[in-house]
Amino acid sequence: MSVEYRGEKFEGYNKPKKTPKHPTKSHAVLAKEGDTIKLIRFGEQGAETAGKPKAGESDRMKKKRASFKARHAKNIKRGKLSAAYWADKVKW
Repeated sequence: MSVEYRGEKFEGYNKPKKTPKHPTKSHAVLAKEGDTIKLIRFGEQGAETAGKPKAGESDRMKKKRASFKARHAKNIKRGKLSAAYWADKVKW
């Protein structure tokens, strides 16, 4: 199922995609919660995030991930209609 929203194509609702041509944001998602639909752009273009946990990762990366999650915990809890939720899910 393909969805077009404001001239931009998405694979479906709640399916993030990379946006390499966007000047500031690295990802976009067409978030849907109930009847509410919202285009959310998140992630700094070119930023080196910790990524998903990897076996044998350094303590520095573990602390970096933990700091992000602690710093944005309040916004992550807001759910699918917040950029912090998607950044946590996709980039961290």
